[in-house]
Amino acid sequence: MIETLSPAGILFAALLFDTAVGDPHGFYDRVPHPVALIGRAIAFLDARWNLPQRGPEARRRRGVALVLTMAGGMAAIGLALHGLALALPYGWAIEAFCVYLLIAQKDLYVHVRAVARALRGKGLEAGRAAVGWIVGRDPALLDEPGVCRAAIESCAESYSDGIISPVFWYVALGLPGLCAFKAVSTLDSMVGHKTETYIDFGRASALTDDAMNWVPARLAGAFLCGAAALWPKTDGCAAWRTMRRDAKLHDSPNAGWPECAMAGALGVKLLGPRVYPGGEAIEAPWVGDGAAEATIDHICRALRLYATACAISGGLAIGVLAFVG
Repeated sequence: MIETLSPAGILFAALLFDTAVGDPHGFYDRVPHPVALIGRAIAFLDARWNLPQRGPEARRRRGVALVLTMAGGMAAIGLALHGLALALPYGWAIEAFCVYLLIAQKDLYVHVRAVARALRGKGLEAGRAAVGWIVGRDPALLDEPGVCRAAIESCAESYSDGIISPVFWYVALGLPGLCAFKAVSTLDSMVGHKTETYIDFGRASALTDDAMNWVPARLAGAFLCGAAALWPKTDGCAAWRTMRRDAKLHDSPNAGWPECAMAGALGVKLLGPRVYPGGEAIEAPWVGDGAAEATIDHICRALRLYATACAISGGLAIGVLAFVG
């Protein structure tokens, strides 16, 4: 075993292991996932700081304190783990394992592929059940093209915030940056909602998440465009054109970039109206120039683009770390 490894080597090892193995589900049967532990800490502070009797301004201040506490705390943990890795023989394996745990390339691929396999092998109901694991909308109301669109959209968006953003912040700020990003991402998913309960308390979390994903989302869109130029039946130029034209139509300042790139690359319409559990209807605009009739074949092409984009982005990230290191 190699005794020391550079940051570029650590990232290469983490990405390679994740590609080969995916999430260690057996390990998580014994030890909670890091994100689950972050979630428990957020829930603890939410229950004590986000009290309904407090006014909007007080809840906004405590929301800022929540971001500083969680992101700062996780950055400190990342710094401590990095120091431990430097101090111990073969300590690089500790850091590589931490990076591996916080990136989920293979699991996203597996979950999206499962939708295509369920639709092809068992029909619409199985496809709805499979896509329900990766989207927030109500799958019971989706027809087959809707299930396919939901899987493709999740693939594109999760490539950005689940792979590109963690890698970006590891390259930029090392393990502390990666840990801080995962804290902010979890904060946004738990409290960054525009509901009566969280509109004030979660405002800082949502804004910080938007800020930390701003550059990675645009990089993710560009990598998908590059991947589309390398394969038949996908169009890199259309991906770039659609992304540049339609990304601003998305209600998120970031998610539209990879999703619109994917729509243009595949030649299908994505987004559009959707219904979430509880009957909440969102009248989102369509993006892309093709038909809205996405198919299983489109999911397969999206997965091919995703895998290619992961290779491109991972290679560039490792190259940057090797160059600066």
